Amino acid sequence: MNFSKLNNRYKGIFFIIMSSFGFAMMSAFVKLSGELPSFQKTFFRNAVSLVIAFFLIVNHKGSFLGKKENQKTLILRSTFGTLGILFNFYSIDKLILSDANMLNKLSPFFVIIFSWMFLHERINLKQILSIIVAFIGVLFIVKPTFNSDVFPFVIGILGGITAAAAYTCVRALSGKENPDTIVFYFSLFSSVVTFPLMLFYYEPMQLIQLAYLILAGVFASLGQFGITFAYKYAPAKEISIFDYSNIIFSALISLCLFGILPDYLSIIGYVVIFIASLYMFLFNKN
Repeated sequence: MNFSKLNNRYKGIFFIIMSSFGFAMMSAFVKLSGELPSFQKTFFRNAVSLVIAFFLIVNHKGSFLGKKENQKTLILRSTFGTLGILFNFYSIDKLILSDANMLNKLSPFFVIIFSWMFLHERINLKQILSIIVAFIGVLFIVKPTFNSDVFPFVIGILGGITAAAAYTCVRALSGKENPDTIVFYFSLFSSVVTFPLMLFYYEPMQLIQLAYLILAGVFASLGQFGITFAYKYAPAKEISIFDYSNIIFSALISLCLFGILPDYLSIIGYVVIFIASLYMFLFNKN
């Protein structure tokens, strides 16, 4: 098969599935690295992305820090993105891999809310309905018991919320900054912010743990740049639904590496959230 001869929609689907695989592998290596502080994991994950983004910008002769008028939005994007990773890594450590990643995949629904609140984009009844259905799905995954067991799920949901805030900023930067610049700025900001916290909470690592964190950074970069290329070739309304392949990858990786599968209530929750996403996908496409 000649990749260059594929139409742009199929190229977009290929890259978004590649991105989903990258983020699923990132989550697996974060979990494999063991009981290390989230600050430590976040630093190493973003330090690797920083190096990769640096060489891409040098190669493309791009801008490292972006335009002066976009600094506020870039800082907001980086702040929310860093919080999103910290929350996501905590939930990955405490939950089944597919549960943690599905909670993070709530971000598209929060993007709708934030885009309405801050970018003044219209929100309609069908979008509101999809958000309500998605949160019904969350209840099946979380199975709220109102004790300490629910805390990692709450952190996972916060990860989805802060990721959505970061994506909303990316939407605001669309057409104003190069994707390489946005990734580099975020990786630099996150590395600088988490470095002193990592030193304060630092726990000695075995060589294998360091290798896992470096691999987490490599696959995170695959995920970030994969989704950048995906939306370069095709609009979100045509390919976004394929991002949920991440949950399939996560469930398979969880079974192969950890011997764990989600329970039937979580699976029901996945299906409900996927149906809400499919409904939004079909609505946007029309």
